[in-house]
Amino acid sequence: MTLDLWLLVGAAIVIAAIASVRLAHRTGLPSLLIFLGFGLAVGPSGFGIPFESPQLAQQIGLSALAVILAEGGLTTNWPHVRRSVPMALVMATVGVTVSIVVVALLVQGILGIDGTTALIFGAVLASTDAAAVFSVLRRLPLPPRLAGVLEAESGFNDAPTVIAVVLLSGASHSQATLGTFLVETSVELIIGAGVGLAVGPTGAYALRRVALPASGLYPIAVLALTFVSYGGAVLLHGSGFLAVYLTALILGNSRLPHRAATRGFAEGAAWLAQIGLFVMLGMLADVEEMPSAIVPGLITGTILVLVARPLSVVVSSALAWALRLGWVNWRDQAFLSWAGLRGAIPIVLATIPWAANVEGSKDLFNQVFVIVIVFTLLQGPTLPFVARVLGVSAPGEAHDLSVESAPLEELKADLLQVKVPPGSRLHGVEIFELRLPAGAQVTLVVRDGKSFVPASTTRIRADDQLLVVTTASCREQVERRLRAVSRSGKLAGWYGERGLE
Repeated sequence: MTLDLWLLVGAAIVIAAIASVRLAHRTGLPSLLIFLGFGLAVGPSGFGIPFESPQLAQQIGLSALAVILAEGGLTTNWPHVRRSVPMALVMATVGVTVSIVVVALLVQGILGIDGTTALIFGAVLASTDAAAVFSVLRRLPLPPRLAGVLEAESGFNDAPTVIAVVLLSGASHSQATLGTFLVETSVELIIGAGVGLAVGPTGAYALRRVALPASGLYPIAVLALTFVSYGGAVLLHGSGFLAVYLTALILGNSRLPHRAATRGFAEGAAWLAQIGLFVMLGMLADVEEMPSAIVPGLITGTILVLVARPLSVVVSSALAWALRLGWVNWRDQAFLSWAGLRGAIPIVLATIPWAANVEGSKDLFNQVFVIVIVFTLLQGPTLPFVARVLGVSAPGEAHDLSVESAPLEELKADLLQVKVPPGSRLHGVEIFELRLPAGAQVTLVVRDGKSFVPASTTRIRADDQLLVVTTASCREQVERRLRAVSRSGKLAGWYGERGLE
C-alpha cells in the first residue's frame, strides 16, 4: 500500500469512527467497542491489512495512553476532585495491589497457570481505563465526591499497573524478590511525581508570561509540556504516566491564556488517540484464536468484576476511614465496584509480556481482549441503571459546560448548566427568589426545546435547563445555593439547608 492509500484508508476510518460516536452516545454503548470492531474489520481477519507486531503495538499504545491521560488531567476540575484525591490514591495503590493478588490467586487455582503469569494477568487487569471512565462521567450525573474518586483513580492507577506489568514481565526471565519489586515501584512513582510537580508549575509560569504570536500555539505548547514531562520521567527511570497526568492536572487548573481552546484541542487529540489505539488493537487481534480464550476469559472477568474489584474497593474504603481520609458509604462502594471499567489499558498492557516473549502471553492477550469486550458491553450501558437503583445519581447537580468565549476567560467567569430534575423544590421558584450572589445571573432558560432570556419573575419548572454565568470567586456559593433551593425550596435558609455536598 502506498502512502496516499494509507492516508485515504486512515481518513475513512477516522470519519466512520466519528460518525459512530453519535450512535454510541445514544445507545450507551462504549465507543471503544465500535473502534475495536473497525480494527477487526480492516485487519488480517477482515480486509487483510497485516499487523502482527506486539512490540510496535506496545510503543504506539503507550504513547496514545499518554495523550489520553494528558487530556484527562487538562479537563479535570481540581476543586471538584480535591476532596476525593486521598481516597483515589488509596484505591490506585492499595486497591490495585488487592486486585492483583486476588485475581492471581483465584486464576492460579482455577485455571492452573503458574504464579508469575497469574500475577501478570492480575496486574494487566488491575487498572481502570481513563478514556472509558471519562466518557461515562460526561454523560452520567454523579455527586462531585463520587465522580471525583472515579476520575482521579483512573488517572492515578495507570502508573503503578504499568510499572507492575513491566517488572513482572521481566521477572519471568530473572529472579526478582518482593522487596526489589516494591523498591523499584516506589522509586519510579516518586521520580514520576517529582517530574510532574516540577514541569507543571514551571510550564504554567512560563505560559502566563510569554506572549506567543498566535493563539493556536498555546494548546500545542501545553500538550508539548505534558510530553516533556512524560519523556523526562522515563529517561530518569520514573513513571511517565504519573508525570504526564500531574503535569496536565496542574496546567489545566492554572489561569493560562486561551484555556478553553487548549482543552478543546486536548479533547480532539485524545479522541484521535483513542480511535487510532482501538483500531490498532483490533487489527492486532486474531479472530480465529479467540474461541479458545472465551471460557478462561469469562472466568477471569467474573472473578475481576464480582470478587477482586469489590474487595479492593472495600479494603480501600476501610483503610481510608482508618487513616481519617474520609468514608465511602456502601451505596458508593457498590457503584465504584461496578464502575471499574476496563478498556484500552488492559489490552495495551497485555502487549508488554507478549513483546517480552513471556510464555503464554499470546493466550493472555486473547483472554484480555475477550474480557474487555464482554464486560464493557455488560457494565457500560448498565451504569445509569445501577446509579439510579443505588440512589447515587445527582441529576440536579451543576455541570461544567465547555465554552469557547474569550470574554468569560478575561472576566474569570464560568458558565454552568443546571438541569432541574423532577421533584426538585426549584419548581415554581421565581428567578429573583434564587437570591444568587451579585456575581451570578441566570442568563438563559431552555424549556421544551426552546430557549429564552428569563425575567426576574420567570418561574422555574421541572425539566428546565438553566444557564448561569458566575464569576469564579462565587461559583461555589452559587452551586451551594442552587442545591439548597433544590432540596428545601426558596426558604432553604430558614430550614438550615446550606446546600453542602
